[in-house]
Amino acid sequence: MLASRANNTPAALRWRLTLCLGLGVIVTLPLFAGVKPAAALGDPQAVVALVGAEGLATTAPNVSAAQRSAKLHELFDHYFDVDGGAEFTLGRYRVIATPPQQQEFFRLYGEYTVRTYGARLNQIGTATFRVTGSRVSGRRAVVDSQISRPDGNSVEVVWSLINRHGNFKITDLAIGGVSMRTTQRDDFARWIEGNGGRFDALLAVMRQEISGMQ
Repeated sequence: MLASRANNTPAALRWRLTLCLGLGVIVTLPLFAGVKPAAALGDPQAVVALVGAEGLATTAPNVSAAQRSAKLHELFDHYFDVDGGAEFTLGRYRVIATPPQQQEFFRLYGEYTVRTYGARLNQIGTATFRVTGSRVSGRRAVVDSQISRPDGNSVEVVWSLINRHGNFKITDLAIGGVSMRTTQRDDFARWIEGNGGRFDALLAVMRQEISGMQ
């Protein structure tokens, strides 16, 4: 029997609603014509501008599903703190997972996150995106941005980054005050707890979610 998702929670719904509003933007730039990675990674604002422009350009009607998936995977792998994000969202449940289960979780985490973004992007219309400022403290940086819709409504998107050996990587983004990775961590914990505390249930639900976002 398939594990129960048990994901219709206030936190999950808030994240999905704000993600639908926030990430459905198209930046007026040539398709996938961004700054070279080496030129962007040392500047947190450039990282956010590049990810925002190239990622959101995948919503263009002339982009196929395969192209969209490949581009989003590329951006996620290059510009996000993938391992750090996976460890954070797994939280205390890492100690109950066997090494093979941990390995499978890390593999599924990337696919699940990329497909979540892609699915939300497909649901949204046109808006405008701009970086509005940043602040750096040691190895960490926060970049503020704003998404404005044609109806005049706007939402603030705050990106958190960390400097890994001279390259800034995105660790989290909060849309309308809702954190992506905190919401994921809460969902993962709920899926485990809702299925008798079994770690394999988390993996089963993640596979279900990924399959449903094909």
